[in-house]
Amino acid sequence: MTVTAAPTTPLPLGRLSRDECRLEDLEEILAAGLDASAYPHAAAIEQGVLVYDAATLADADAEQDAHRATILETEIARALQEGPGIVVIAGAFGTGVVDRATAAFHALVAEQRARGGNAGDHFAAAGVNDRIWNALEKLAVAEPEVFVDYYANPSLALVSRAWLGPGYQVTSQLNIVNPGGQAQTVHRDYHLGFMSPDRAEAYPAHVHALSPVLTLQGAVAHCDMPVESGPTLYLPHSQKYPLGYLAYWLPRFQGYFGDHHVQLPLRKGDAVFFNPALFHAAGTNRTADVRRMANLLQVSSAFGRAMEVVDRTRLVRAIYPTLLARAAAGADQRLLGHTIAASAEGYPFPKNLDRDAPGEDMGMSTQADLVRAALAAATDPAELGAWLEALDLTGVSH
Repeated sequence: MTVTAAPTTPLPLGRLSRDECRLEDLEEILAAGLDASAYPHAAAIEQGVLVYDAATLADADAEQDAHRATILETEIARALQEGPGIVVIAGAFGTGVVDRATAAFHALVAEQRARGGNAGDHFAAAGVNDRIWNALEKLAVAEPEVFVDYYANPSLALVSRAWLGPGYQVTSQLNIVNPGGQAQTVHRDYHLGFMSPDRAEAYPAHVHALSPVLTLQGAVAHCDMPVESGPTLYLPHSQKYPLGYLAYWLPRFQGYFGDHHVQLPLRKGDAVFFNPALFHAAGTNRTADVRRMANLLQVSSAFGRAMEVVDRTRLVRAIYPTLLARAAAGADQRLLGHTIAASAEGYPFPKNLDRDAPGEDMGMSTQADLVRAALAAATDPAELGAWLEALDLTGVSH
């Protein structure tokens, strides 16, 4: 592929505000629609969503000459960024391996229920659905042969490379929406999508623009999902709205989503991949007998990590007595806050979501928040140490 120089749009700068969110701006973006000619490898377009055959991706992934794979990866990336923001891969996973994984997942759900577990949900009430956090690791430990066959999938690999390049990391969460399970609220996803609007406003506009290219969202259907079972609702092209991480909290945008979303039925083994900035929400399960099971995939960029491994709990415990003494001596709290920002973990993920399930703040409390609160209350170092151990952001799920 030859890349030629072309005019580029600079990243936006400054701060975004909820006061700037205008529904008319979103509507103008959505009105542009889809240029089907830009996606020659798509097998179909349904409700404005591009549908690809799994065989097309598998053939490209298997090419000894990478040229065809590169062409298709570029097309998929274009669909996620400039197009509808979502692609469906029909028959991405064989029903045999899906059924084997489903049996393993049912066993994990039964085990969790027997322990009295009640997994939370970031955008739905806890306990309504059956959810397995860190289903990736748990499936590998419980059924390694199933895991190897499941994650050898060429569709997952090709779409992940298309959006993130090599070196990506996969995580997954199993979600079963039982009959009568209610819809989620409309939202965007991790990273900024998991923040309150106040927190999101603190990040500059160019971070809002760059955050979506750090993760890829996906879901594998583990059963047939007719519309009445509540497959995910999407608003194609909404990922292109620059203020979307703030707008989705606003009632007028939520109402618009409710009136204009699309909802595609899926067959067992189909996979959906979408830009994390796409407005979406799981639907209501109106059936009496369908336990709608999906393996939710979140694929992360290799670049979303620090350069060095730092034991920040050890670091904070070392400097906290000095911070406490400085605060007692009347030091500028703003400057002490700068030291906390440079030392304590300022982002709450990754974390053990079995042990620290989403709450009212969607699990956004950070180590830095804890240290600031301790300093403000003149908390004893030993007590802070106990709090830090309890927080344990890097704990392992079992």
